Amino acid sequence: MKVFVQSVNFNADKNLIDFIEKRVTSLEKYYDKIVDSEVFLKVQQTSEKENKTVDIKINIPGNDIVVKKQCKTFEEGTMVAVDSLKRKLTKEKEKVRVK
Repeated sequence: MKVFVQSVNFNADKNLIDFIEKRVTSLEKYYDKIVDSEVFLKVQQTSEKENKTVDIKINIPGNDIVVKKQCKTFEEGTMVAVDSLKRKLTKEKEKVRVK
């Protein structure tokens, strides 16, 4: 699966990109028909500590699954978003199996 990582208004370092790619690629275990995925990293200009937003969009045939999480770090946001995507992909697989 191809993972596209885009950081908005800052440059993401190599370690962060590798971490995200590894986590997102692990989703193939839960749904094998994933075409590709797009990850958007944004820093909100607020005084709150939880100002890092992670958007992950998974492209599957006939549908797109999007998860948006806001956390203190991009790593934490990625892990929370991937956990959420695991549940959504499992549900999607069940729907396909029922049809």
